[in-house]
Amino acid sequence: MGNTLQVERLGNVKGQSVLCFRGPLTVESVSLFQNAIRREEGCSTVILDLSGVPYIDSTALGALVAANVSCQKAGRRVVLSGVSERVSRMLKITRVESLFLTFPTLEDAIGGLTRAGAA
Repeated sequence: MGNTLQVERLGNVKGQSVLCFRGPLTVESVSLFQNAIRREEGCSTVILDLSGVPYIDSTALGALVAANVSCQKAGRRVVLSGVSERVSRMLKITRVESLFLTFPTLEDAIGGLTRAGAA
């Protein structure tokens, strides 16, 4: 996995944009993270699969929250999937976990949102 963030865009999956991240989400990778989300402007729901993200630092956490706020203002939402224990702990410690709808896996996110009519 290394120390660099990689982004894979799975495209439109059942009406939702899916971005898969691999590697640490840190100050060094924040601009890549932000640009990836910005490119998804046309989608009402953006699923961020974080199953390959071992940790997130405070700068990247701020970028995640800012992306969520920006998307909400535009009538869109950010959904998280595959959040590791370490990243989940960071979300809880900083009290931002309630800002995000979170699913254990990407498949759960796609299925759950489709069943809820969010697609």
